[in-house]
Amino acid sequence: MSNLQTKLPTDTWVAATWNEYTQIIENPAYEKAKSYYYNRKMRIEMPPVGSDHSRDHTVVIFAVNLFATIKAINLNGRDNCTYRKTGFDDAQPDVSYYIGKNADVIPWGISIIHLDIYPAPDLVIEIANTSLADDKGDKRLLYEELGVGEYWIIDVQNVQVIAFAVENGGSRKITQSQVLPELAISLLEEAFRRTREMNQTQVGAWLLSQFQQ
Repeated sequence: MSNLQTKLPTDTWVAATWNEYTQIIENPAYEKAKSYYYNRKMRIEMPPVGSDHSRDHTVVIFAVNLFATIKAINLNGRDNCTYRKTGFDDAQPDVSYYIGKNADVIPWGISIIHLDIYPAPDLVIEIANTSLADDKGDKRLLYEELGVGEYWIIDVQNVQVIAFAVENGGSRKITQSQVLPELAISLLEEAFRRTREMNQTQVGAWLLSQFQQ
């Protein structure tokens, strides 16, 4: 255990028991880290994230919130929130949302959202700059197991949005969101392409015009 603590590799999956995992993430050295646990493996992602990652992170939150506001879709979003099935799974996605009838299902004052008690979020989003293979691999399997409604990967380098509907214990690629009806994934991709050429205020104005159609 001490060897695992002192020489723990980050940004990769490491075999660990649940008890080892919980001890490690309670270590003050990992206070600001993102952490995941799946299939008896743990993954620690240490800050800081790069500028490109953080900009796309900002844009996707703005886009989802703007769309929901214009279309009068109830939602509540979370940034780097922990979702846990004690003893089995743990995830800390970049962005997550409870939508529609689930918008207010999590009461105020909750720290870790225990999925043994509460439903999984309707939408989970990971921003992938250097972690694309993992986001498409083990993290996708983790979110399938947690039972989220929809999973998006923002591919920073290739300026793509890879979206999956999660159902029946698996997932399939989609071109239009099911939890945010009428939202085309291609429109989000165009918004990200525009962020490479213009500022976020200009992109926001373009999104507003598209969402109001």
